[in-house]
Amino acid sequence: MTVAEVMTQVEKDVIFYDQSGGGATFSGGEPLMQPQFLVALLAACRADGIRTAVDTTCDAEPQIIRQVAETADLFLCDIKHMDTGMHRQYTGAGNERILENIRMLAAIARDIYIRVPIIPGLNSGRKNIEQTAQFVQSLKTVRRVDILPYNRGGLEKAVRLMGGVDLMEAQAPGDDTMAQIAETLRGYGFEVKIGG
Repeated sequence: MTVAEVMTQVEKDVIFYDQSGGGATFSGGEPLMQPQFLVALLAACRADGIRTAVDTTCDAEPQIIRQVAETADLFLCDIKHMDTGMHRQYTGAGNERILENIRMLAAIARDIYIRVPIIPGLNSGRKNIEQTAQFVQSLKTVRRVDILPYNRGGLEKAVRLMGGVDLMEAQAPGDDTMAQIAETLRGYGFEVKIGG
């Protein structure tokens, strides 16, 4: 699609953006995989007065993040695990660049919500949650953390694409687990939202 074609679709919802105070969220996949197209869309939205959010892993070259940050209003940044070895084991990449890019966005005072998908037995332990909270606490411009209960919606796709992965065998966390994690994060002074 062209930028104009996408904007035709985005503009159909302007009445909802106006009523809710929201805007257009670019996610995926990973929207930073097509940075020039993303920047053009963000600029078109800004020209139309439409607020924007970019939902991203932040696993991109820093110059791409900086370029997108010039136009996006909000970043929704995922932190899957604070331990780079565990992150690499379950995602195929370490988290060093991700964390550095999030630090950079915070340093240039971009609005950021941190999003943590909660996967029981993988990243739901108190140690990882507290390490995540300590990292986020060091980012002076970030005050909100969204915790997202894992769901098995990707299982069919993973089986089709990769023959399945062990991670997809995880179960969704219970309400008690989510409430405990939210309480731990609130103890660090964050606004916490369960779900996304």
